[in-house]
Amino acid sequence: MPDRLPPLTALRAFEAAARHMSFAKAAEELFVTPAALSYQIKQLEEHFGTALFRRLNRAVELTDAGHALQPGTEEGFDLLRQAARNVAKLQDDGVFTLTAGPAFTAKWLAPRFFRFTSEHPEIELRFVASLRMLDFARDGIDAAIRFGQGEDDGVFSEVLAEEGMTPGCTPTLAERITRKGTLKGEHLLHDESIEILDPVPDWAAWGRLAGEEGDWVHGTHFSNADHSIDVALEGGGVALGRIVLVERYLTSGRLVAPFDLAMRSGGQFRFVCPEGAETQDHIGGFLAWLRQEMTAIEPLSQRMRLMDIP
Repeated sequence: MPDRLPPLTALRAFEAAARHMSFAKAAEELFVTPAALSYQIKQLEEHFGTALFRRLNRAVELTDAGHALQPGTEEGFDLLRQAARNVAKLQDDGVFTLTAGPAFTAKWLAPRFFRFTSEHPEIELRFVASLRMLDFARDGIDAAIRFGQGEDDGVFSEVLAEEGMTPGCTPTLAERITRKGTLKGEHLLHDESIEILDPVPDWAAWGRLAGEEGDWVHGTHFSNADHSIDVALEGGGVALGRIVLVERYLTSGRLVAPFDLAMRSGGQFRFVCPEGAETQDHIGGFLAWLRQEMTAIEPLSQRMRLMDIP
C-alpha cells in the first residue's frame, strides 16, 4: 500500500469512536451528526481496504485492523493537542485553568479565589467544575483538585487535606440537639457523593461511631455535597458535613457542630498536575496559595475528636 496518509478528519473520527466505543458519543464530542461521523469512518475503511469496526446491534467493537490503528491515532492526536496547547500558552500565558468537583468549587474555591486574584492580578483563573476525570492535554487543563482514595499515577500529586465529617446544622437546631443529647427525631440530610469511598462514611457509620442506635437511612438524599449543605444552612435538617466544605460556615457560626466528635472519611483532597508543572510560576504559585488557605481548617480539626469509622 502506498505510504499515503488518509484524511485527517477521518482519522479524528476514528480516534474518537475508538476511545468512546460509540459512534454517537464520538459524534457528540466532535459536534457532527452520527451520519457524518459514520461516513468519515467509512472513508477511512475504504482507504485501508478493510473494516475497522464491527457494527453490532447497539454497539461497535474494533476489528483486528482497528486494534492495530487505534494506539497510533490516540497517541498522535494527544501529541497534536499538546502541541496546540503549547502554542496557545505562548499567546495566553496569563490563564490558569483548574478543574475540581462542583461542591469543592462552590463551597471552598469560589468564596476564596478573590484573595488569590488580588495577590496575583496577572493570572486569570478559569474553573471547570466537573466530577469527570479530565485529561490535562486533551481538555486543556493545567491542574486538578481531586477527592477520593488511592494514588495518582504518572502525575505530580500532593495531599491538601484529609477529610473529616461531623453533623452540622443551624444554631437553633444545634441548641435543641445539644439539649436532648441525641439526633433522634431530627431530619437527616444525606450526601450520596461520599458513596465512592470504602468504607462509606455515611450516617449509619456515624451512628456506630457515636454509639447511638436509630434510623440512619431516612431523610432527604442528595447527589452533591453542596446541596445538602445548602439545605442545612436554611434550617432544613442536619447535614453530615465534610469539614473542608463547611469550615467557613462553622467558623462564621452559620452552622454549628452539636458534637465535638468527627469521623475520618478516608478521603483526601489532592492537588494534581502534570509531572514537573508544579514548579511553573502560575501552578506553583496557586499550589502555595492552596497550602496556606488549607491551614484555616487546622484549628477546627484540632477542636474535634477525629476518629476512624468503626
